[in-house]
Amino acid sequence: MPPHEKPVVVPHDPAWARGGAELCARLRSALGPSALHVDHIGSTSVPGMAAKDIYDVQVSVADLDAAATAFEAPLAALGFVRLPYLRDHVPAGREDEADPADWAKRYWSRRTADTAPVNLHVRRAGSPNERLALLFRDWLRATPEAVPAYARFKYVLAAAVSDTGTYADVKDPVVDLVGVVAEQWAARTGWRPHG
Repeated sequence: MPPHEKPVVVPHDPAWARGGAELCARLRSALGPSALHVDHIGSTSVPGMAAKDIYDVQVSVADLDAAATAFEAPLAALGFVRLPYLRDHVPAGREDEADPADWAKRYWSRRTADTAPVNLHVRRAGSPNERLALLFRDWLRATPEAVPAYARFKYVLAAAVSDTGTYADVKDPVVDLVGVVAEQWAARTGWRPHG
């Protein structure tokens, strides 16, 4: 979603799970073996969660530059446009220790009339930003009692701001907070990305 558009959060749609699985399968097929993992992430991947009606998908790769080159044509054929976002938000308290390469990504967006909108995040396998996207999803799936509170926050935030750029900037510190709790859960349960 372009950063100047008004964010719109809608109630959970049970069809998102099936749509996300089908989208991931299509992308796995189109991108080939360079796509080590293709995962439905973000709020549409969490049962019961309100969300912007946009799929977030993460593709994990060994090399970002090689993948960006290899993915350009197959993604363009599927209606994706590459955008110039090259780095994720670094969680609060980790800025000083962060190697910029650890939070690098490549990003594509699809906004076509005849297909579901998608934000496609390509991240290096084993990187902190790849891990955080999966951890955030899996902690929310394992903690359904947190879903209504996070959904309510998103509804209030979307109503209070005029654009998705501000929406993301305000949401980041809350995601940072969830990340702290989720890391404690991961340590307690032995959670690992991709099982």
